[in-house]
Amino acid sequence: MNKPLRRIAIFCGLLVLALLIRDNWLQYVKADSLREDPDNRRVLIARYATPRGDIIVDGKSITGHAETTSGDFKYKRTYKDGAMWAPVTGFVSQSYGATQLESIEDGILTGNDDRLFFRNTLDMLTGKPKEGGNVVTTLNAAAQKAAYNGLKKQGGKGAVAAIEPSTGKILALASYPSYDPSTIAGGSDSDAEAWKKLDKKNNPDDPSLNRALREVYPPGSTFKVVTAAAALQNGLYTSADEKTKSPLPWTMPGTTTQLKNEGNIPCENATLRTALQYSCNTVFGKVGSDLGNEKMLDEAKKFGFTEEQFTPVRSSAPVFSDDMNPSQTALSSIGQYNTAATPLQMAMVASAVANNGTLMKPYMVDSLQAPNLDTLEKTEPEKMSEPLSAENAQILQSMMETVVQKGTGTTAQIDNVTVGGKTGTAQHGENNSKNPYAWFISYAKVGDSAPVAVAVVVQDDNAVRENISGSGLAAPIAKSVMEAVIDSKK
Repeated sequence: MNKPLRRIAIFCGLLVLALLIRDNWLQYVKADSLREDPDNRRVLIARYATPRGDIIVDGKSITGHAETTSGDFKYKRTYKDGAMWAPVTGFVSQSYGATQLESIEDGILTGNDDRLFFRNTLDMLTGKPKEGGNVVTTLNAAAQKAAYNGLKKQGGKGAVAAIEPSTGKILALASYPSYDPSTIAGGSDSDAEAWKKLDKKNNPDDPSLNRALREVYPPGSTFKVVTAAAALQNGLYTSADEKTKSPLPWTMPGTTTQLKNEGNIPCENATLRTALQYSCNTVFGKVGSDLGNEKMLDEAKKFGFTEEQFTPVRSSAPVFSDDMNPSQTALSSIGQYNTAATPLQMAMVASAVANNGTLMKPYMVDSLQAPNLDTLEKTEPEKMSEPLSAENAQILQSMMETVVQKGTGTTAQIDNVTVGGKTGTAQHGENNSKNPYAWFISYAKVGDSAPVAVAVVVQDDNAVRENISGSGLAAPIAKSVMEAVIDSKK
């Protein structure tokens, strides 16, 4: 072979080699990123070419699908009672992607999960169209309806979280105001208009915000349950009926500021039971100050504070600060200063007390199913921590039950059911300039079993300030959720 031909042959060989390297790079190295590229329309077309699997509550689907009448996407997602379930499902949209369960469990719902590989291969050989699997939740439909309707009736803004204490199963997760994910599921002009309305810039009510998981609020006096637990666990006081060393008035350490109580209530040297019954700021502020920041923070962390939860949807991390001085610790111990929590977190507090001191990890996906309903994955209950000994948990239960029997939480009473609870009215705005948040956390016991623990927060900017209380706004909603869970188990 002469020299020019040899050079051409080598050059052609290098071109072929470069083509092979490029081809393998695209097929193996870049395959995942190309498949997930939002600009890859073929992937989107394939994604919406078959019906999506469903999200299941109480054995029934709360999602569905519909054929589109235009465009190159064959199917779009539909939702049943979409606004009620939006904090659970999130949304999947042809134009705006996916959130929450729709996003986290997308592989199962589209049928693209690796665990469905052999089934999909068999379907290809038999000519059967690919199907999506199902996500089976732990939610209780009656409890969710009671939570959502209660918030809607109350008006304003708010959220509810309910948990089964013995397992950590989330039974209700409601947020108000809400939105219907069906309105943004397609790619039409009406979907675009609906999407604009969800933008906080256009809608200050922010209906797409999942207030049960993503919003942190000052928990107010509901946090006194954590402070009482810290007092018992650290041996500061050993019973519910031991008098505390709580002068009245009480000036916070290092300041000339007296911590105030709401009204003329019997807080001087009150027992923990009386202090929780009447919600004495002076008692629990001094308890927190006496214990100190380190011990209070340690107890708060055992209840889940300072950490995100994954349910599998991520919740915001509750706040209890470190490096606080005694007066700051006092304010934090009554749920003010920097202390902040999600409704899920405060439901976890009530849940741990109801479960004799053991906190179970919260979760809302019970199982993942293949299209033929075979179980691919099952969630097993998991112990998270022990904020309280069983003995101290029972002491705290008796205190919370006194709150409902004859304290600030009487509106949560249920016939023939033992209810424990704690009200809270948390300051809001600079110098407490805005209407406060109304809180209620509770649990219900039927015999020796506690089937449900609940947290409710309500923010009503239009209410008369003097009429805002945990007992008046939040406790009736918690009561309806507890009743719904109890009735569903009969």
